[in-house]
Amino acid sequence: MARQKSSRMRKVNELVREVVADAVADLKDPRIGFLTITGAETSPDLRHAVVYYSVLGSDEEKAGTAAALASASGRIQAVLGNETRMRYTPKLKFNVDPSIDHGLRINQILQDLEAEQKEQDDA
Repeated sequence: MARQKSSRMRKVNELVREVVADAVADLKDPRIGFLTITGAETSPDLRHAVVYYSVLGSDEEKAGTAAALASASGRIQAVLGNETRMRYTPKLKFNVDPSIDHGLRINQILQDLEAEQKEQDDA
């Protein structure tokens, strides 16, 4: 039984991610930078959803994107309600996806180690 519920929640999360990504792409806010909606986690009661995103750019561009998403959350939530047949339209909260920065940091560490190893091999 638990497996079916998690499968259902995965489908709900993917639906929320897709609809939000489409809605965000239609926004005309100039503060939104190069934005990717990377995932969503919907609460089991379907009343809340955390939407994860990544933004490429400076800290200023990232802050602008966060502000734009916060101000547009009501409109995005309305689109979600109109395009889905869920019992409740979840209240949206936007969070930066930490896995992107984590992956970039790991990549940088690996590059540093590779350069260090090359220096040792050359010496």
